[in-house]
Amino acid sequence: MIANLGVFWLIMAMGTVAILSFILSLALDAIIGQDGVGGVGGMILMTGGFFGGLYGLNHFGMRFRDIQDGAVAGMACALAAFAVILLGKAVVRRI
Repeated sequence: MIANLGVFWLIMAMGTVAILSFILSLALDAIIGQDGVGGVGGMILMTGGFFGGLYGLNHFGMRFRDIQDGAVAGMACALAAFAVILLGKAVVRRI
């Protein structure tokens, strides 16, 4: 899915995901507070998780028929990456 995009559309996709991730991470940072990673940190984690998850799923043979399937899978991977980092941070703070 992402391997078939041109450079311009890949940059546009990354910009769109980064903007939406920043808005979502600001909302999550307001809810989580000090236990979070901040607005920009959350944006970086979610954007990396989105595209990393899509690349990983494509690598293991999962193909997406349309943009909605890719968006849902990417968002699930982004939130999973965010949750893993927050869980790791909580474990480190408890030790």
